Amino acid sequence: MRSDLDRIQAALDGTLLAGLPIGPGPAGTVLVADIDPHRLHEAWQAAEALVPLTGRRPLLVTDDFDDTLGIRPEPRPGPSDSRLRAFAEAGAACDPWLTYRHHSEDDDVDEGQAGHYARGLAGVDLTDLVSDLALPVPRPELERTVYDRLLADAGRHARVRDAVRFVTRTSYWFQPTGVQLMLLPTGDVRSSAYWVDFYGAPTEHHRWKLGEVLAQWRDRWDARLVASWGTMLQFQVGRPPAAGDEAWTVAGQLKGLAGNLDLSRWELAVALPAGDAWFVHDRP
Repeated sequence: MRSDLDRIQAALDGTLLAGLPIGPGPAGTVLVADIDPHRLHEAWQAAEALVPLTGRRPLLVTDDFDDTLGIRPEPRPGPSDSRLRAFAEAGAACDPWLTYRHHSEDDDVDEGQAGHYARGLAGVDLTDLVSDLALPVPRPELERTVYDRLLADAGRHARVRDAVRFVTRTSYWFQPTGVQLMLLPTGDVRSSAYWVDFYGAPTEHHRWKLGEVLAQWRDRWDARLVASWGTMLQFQVGRPPAAGDEAWTVAGQLKGLAGNLDLSRWELAVALPAGDAWFVHDRP
């Protein structure tokens, strides 16, 4: 571990992480402490650029809610190669969206409710866009109708986009007080979920499904997990989905993973092509 720490510390020289306290973390990880809470994204980007050298995926974590998270005096062993391989293989064999599926997908919209769902949180009244729908109707059908018809209305689409695009910007991200950079003992995206502390993945069974989510999103959207704050996940996105089917699909997946993301699915679909950051919130 000492030689590994020396190698990582040398790799960090010349970055904004140089000179920060570094030492063993939980389960084979390495922690870099005292991360500037005002430069979180930059700190993560510096470590992410070094993955080819360190072989370790970076993840921002906080001790605001867990005062036991910190540099250990002695290293703690991580999972064996065979266990980590089995973890990744289990994730690759699953369909995570059977588990991560928002409860509203099963709702019906009755008379008198259409206006509520067609306004969303943006406050732009789109009730007229669904006035011809025969009610009751499944909520996903009503929301997809709102979304498709809104795409054809450039003026109101722009109004909604401007009202909801904040959720796809890093300025919307949560900013803890005490932040550490956890360097995971793997360069594999799917396997990295083994160390992710997320309320929406309370068991190893859930974490290997989360690992498949991370792998799918990385492959399709270049979405990279930046931070895990227990009930929140934050992603940098290199290829945002295009408006239409792509944005609609991702909006449904985000709603499935983020039980406390308040925007309706159609509003989220409007926001996604307009930004390069995703925020997931799932709490008790």
